[in-house]
Formats: sequence, C-alpha cells, structure tokens
Amino acid sequence: MSQNNPNRPDKNNPLKQVAILSGIGIQMGVIIYLFVKLGKWIDSQYNPDGKAFLVICTLLGVAISLYVVVKQLNQIKY
Repeated sequence: MSQNNPNRPDKNNPLKQVAILSGIGIQMGVIIYLFVKLGKWIDSQYNPDGKAFLVICTLLGVAISLYVVVKQLNQIKY
C-alpha cells in the first residue's frame, strides 16, 4: 500500500529532471570556461608567443568536466 506524502518530492517529476540536467550542462560550461581562462593567463605570464598552456588547460577542463558529468549522471536514479 503506497502512501502519498505531500512533503516528499516526486522522483518522476520531468521538470525536476530537466532542472538537474540543465544544471549539469551549466556546470560543465563553467568548468571549461575557467580552465580556458587559466590557460590564457598562464600563457600570458610564461609563454607570451605560444598557446600551449591554453590548449593543455582546455583539454584538461573538458576531461574534468566530463568526469564530473558522468559521475553525476550515475547518481541520478530513474
């Protein structure tokens, strides 16, 4: 016998799922943006003629953000 508790959030609420997935996308974008800014700053300080640190930091940001996204998607229960 199931009880309907009005204080308990509905796990199958599609709006909640959209909000969670949107938040994950925004988080991914912020992580990549911050690593790009870090790469630009390191290049301006230590390598003004090249873009090596920008490329390295961008790829590192993408890898970290994908790791975080996969970890969060594994926690979502359908």
